[in-house]
Amino acid sequence: MSLYKIRRVRFLKTFIYGILMMFFLSCLGEPPASMTNPTSYDTAKPDKIFHWKMTTTWPPNFPVVGEVAEKYAEWVEELSNGQIKIKVYGGGELVPPLEAFDAVSQGTIEMGCGASYYWAGKTPAAQFFAAVPFGMNSQQITSWLEVGGGYELWKKTYAQFNLVPFMGGNTGVQMGGWFNREINSVEDFKGLKMRLPGIGGKVLEKAGGAPILVAGSEIYTSLERGVIDATEWIGPYHDYKMGFHKISKYYYTPGWHETGSQLEFFINKNLHDALPPHLQAILQAAAKRAQVWVLSEFDKQNGIYLDKLVNEEGVEVREFSKETLDALRSYTDEAIQEMIGDDPLSKEVYESYSNFQNRIAKWSEVTEKAYYNKIQK
Repeated sequence: MSLYKIRRVRFLKTFIYGILMMFFLSCLGEPPASMTNPTSYDTAKPDKIFHWKMTTTWPPNFPVVGEVAEKYAEWVEELSNGQIKIKVYGGGELVPPLEAFDAVSQGTIEMGCGASYYWAGKTPAAQFFAAVPFGMNSQQITSWLEVGGGYELWKKTYAQFNLVPFMGGNTGVQMGGWFNREINSVEDFKGLKMRLPGIGGKVLEKAGGAPILVAGSEIYTSLERGVIDATEWIGPYHDYKMGFHKISKYYYTPGWHETGSQLEFFINKNLHDALPPHLQAILQAAAKRAQVWVLSEFDKQNGIYLDKLVNEEGVEVREFSKETLDALRSYTDEAIQEMIGDDPLSKEVYESYSNFQNRIAKWSEVTEKAYYNKIQK
């Protein structure tokens, strides 16, 4: 057989084989994405449905901070057209509340919800993304995170633990707390056992008190049994619901320790990075919706329940004296300087935070402060 005929036969065989394979594959349906697109996602096909779990640091179905976890899950499922389905578990249902960070970091659970000062033992820098005593308020913190470089530093801080953080709402300025003794001067903090996390706890130590980290679900019992003498939480809405007015005598303002407490969602980084870009963007977009909803809901409910506490329960709201606040501010400066002196990352984060606060404070002086002092009734 001539060389020409041999080549012709081979061509016909290859052609017929190709036709048969196309017919065979058409009977099977669409080929997998990995066959048609070698750059497709190995773990995240365009139509893959992800079933995730979220654990929170809050008690199950807890008002606002627990509710927003459920709402976040709903928003993500809606925006993703059902591609990401998140089942929410309260603190203690899957893991203890303060073990959420480790569980998500290790990939035992896909994501969590809480506040970053709970993880001070992991990295002190985390505290700056939750609350800084005498720090920025909610809108200023949101501005720092969104356009001031704060979010990039937050991601850098969490990346070393295989986590990706997202904004999860802000409480606004909190109350100063419930006490079983009068606080007439900074001396009255000496010997005080108080539930006070984060940098505020370090300030309390400098004032002679003893900060104790207690999960939200355990605060009432701890206060009732004398395990702690005082507690801060958030504001009138939660305080009324938790019944602190029934077991504490004195209710103080302002919340010098948490002037705009930032909440968070955090996701296992390996799982997050394996998602298609559009699903990553959806997780981010839903988090920003949560940021708006939490503050809005707290403002509404705190106004309602402050009235209940004062006019129905007879609670007297007291103010910390200027001298007390000045002393606590001084202790705050000491505590922060000690903290950042031993940790380069904390120093980097705090420099960004404080520089932004100093710039924005000048604007707030002639706008927000002037409004509260001279316009608002």
